[in-house]
Amino acid sequence: MNNVCYLIGVLDNGIDSLSATALLKLQQAEVVIAATRCLKLFSEQIAESSTCMDLTAQLTQVPTWINDALDSQKKVVVLATGDPLCYGIANFLGKKISSDKFAVLPNVSSLQLAFAKLKLSWQDASILSIHQQDTGEWSVGAGIEHGLAKLLPAFRYQDKIAILTSPENSPDRIARMLSIEGLAAKFQMSVMQDLLGVNEKIWLNNPVKTLAESEFNGNNIVILQRIIPVTAPVLFGLADETFMQRKPDKGLITKREVRAVSLAKMQLTSHSIVWDIGAGSGAVGLEAARLCSQGYVYAIEKNPADVAIASQNAQQLDVHNYQLIHAKAPSQMDAWPVADAIFIGGTGGELDSLIKLCLQNLRTNGWLVMNFVTLENLTTAVNTLKTINATWDVTQIQASRSQPILHMHRLQAENPVWIVAAQQEST
Repeated sequence: MNNVCYLIGVLDNGIDSLSATALLKLQQAEVVIAATRCLKLFSEQIAESSTCMDLTAQLTQVPTWINDALDSQKKVVVLATGDPLCYGIANFLGKKISSDKFAVLPNVSSLQLAFAKLKLSWQDASILSIHQQDTGEWSVGAGIEHGLAKLLPAFRYQDKIAILTSPENSPDRIARMLSIEGLAAKFQMSVMQDLLGVNEKIWLNNPVKTLAESEFNGNNIVILQRIIPVTAPVLFGLADETFMQRKPDKGLITKREVRAVSLAKMQLTSHSIVWDIGAGSGAVGLEAARLCSQGYVYAIEKNPADVAIASQNAQQLDVHNYQLIHAKAPSQMDAWPVADAIFIGGTGGELDSLIKLCLQNLRTNGWLVMNFVTLENLTTAVNTLKTINATWDVTQIQASRSQPILHMHRLQAENPVWIVAAQQEST
């Protein structure tokens, strides 16, 4: 094999973690690239004549360092914790330098070590990393743009979760996030700190809230185990009775038959970003959030009674990738990210301007879906879409449901609803 850079997986027990091959490559290296901690840990195995390059806060420079060393026919190694291919530097380098310029000598993953401490199988665990820049603390209603939002789908759907942390995005921050989302009582939490190092410390199967104010040194792995295994939720076609509604009025809810067609028209994926304008009881937005498990739903509703009910529905359905604003659209929507799909269930008299605003904030091939029960709103919507040369279609849904009458059943018609689906015309 031609001269290549070796990515060597290491552990905190130093030389004892290396195979004979890995140790030889390290000892022969003329250039050693690693973080400060690894350079110090293996200082006695690095030749005095070698050049040491500290990648701490300089990750983007590593490909250049490797290429320069190889161009000079020097033997170069990169030290990385555990398996460099599991949330490690190998994935980054693979996108920056040719694959024939490096080889990987993996070690036991730190995740394997963590699960071994618990004597717990890990093939069915959800593995995540927040080893990144400081995300800041989680807060109620924080959106998809927050660095910790990626944890929400695992919290909702997984029974066993492993999280690689960083000094700022620490185990106690995760514990506080779980508490804010009302999930603390559903998990027990273990933290492995400095695994195999001289300062190794382990917290096994603690209640989440007991670790929310603890201090950790930044070299940690978190393992969460759900106390009661999650049951697979119904994702599509929830019964109307599933949702609380305003009483004594029936409240604002999109009936199941209309909701199903509207959601189908939105062409959702698991990662979709959705806007729900005029959320009412929250039925469409909350069902969309369940379908878009890796995405997020931003909802707005002007009626305070419906805001309270939609919030309760989100809580009882255990939906966390959902943000609800009490305001009249389009107020406070400026900070929302560009949407993959938008649903308009209520407009507050601003239909023309809302349609134009929504189409401007849709990704390419995204869908705007609107429900109308009045001819006037349908006419306004169609005329607006014609004016701006949008692509659109209209579907009328009029469902009938069986109702008992004496010892028999009859069909009772629901109100007809027009479903308008539109896209911005391609330019």
